[in-house]
Amino acid sequence: MTAIVDLSNDSYNQNDEILFARISNNLARKGYSVNVNALPFDLADRLYQHVSSLSDESFEEAAIGRKNEHIKNVFVRSQKLSWILGDSVTGKLWLSWADALQTYLNQHLFLGLFSFESHYARFSTGDFYARHYDAFKGETSRILSIVVYLNQNWLPADGGELVLYKTDDDKIGLQVTPSFATVVVFLSTELPHEVLRTQRDRYSIAGWFSPNTTTASRVDPPR
Repeated sequence: MTAIVDLSNDSYNQNDEILFARISNNLARKGYSVNVNALPFDLADRLYQHVSSLSDESFEEAAIGRKNEHIKNVFVRSQKLSWILGDSVTGKLWLSWADALQTYLNQHLFLGLFSFESHYARFSTGDFYARHYDAFKGETSRILSIVVYLNQNWLPADGGELVLYKTDDDKIGLQVTPSFATVVVFLSTELPHEVLRTQRDRYSIAGWFSPNTTTASRVDPPR
């Protein structure tokens, strides 16, 4: 028997509303929100099963920069990624959930979020991502960043923590364990962050919400 999957925003339950409200309140108060084991577990499990089944050919080497300015720099970033384009049921479910969050945040924080892009990230043993911003002040792209972790039974010795820094001068930061279904959302231009070196394969989703800055001569963000 084929399962019928409801992809509409109306399918999300009260727990999602509670999570969305917590994210909204945290963003308004401090610019970031860390929610341990908060993504619906059935969705998180689907995402994990999907990413862990992808072949090596499905992943590309991560780069830094945007569009044609992408360059590979192994001293800054070592990981592989696979873009989520909505060409699978699991991808559609994830994008629908992200769309519901986008709608909620626009209604409550008036952020003007227009588009969303995301990819699976696979960190192999020894991989890391040096301290960086997802966007710089004055840029018209990427307002809000989201990270979701898909790692079961993650131990302190496994490393791979996300470190969020509240200011450029912050040397300690807030360490986030990449445990299963943990959802982290933060302002892209406000919080520098890094991923510490991982000691085992580490899976996550990284995504960015952007405004509509399309002009007569340019479509941005790219659709």
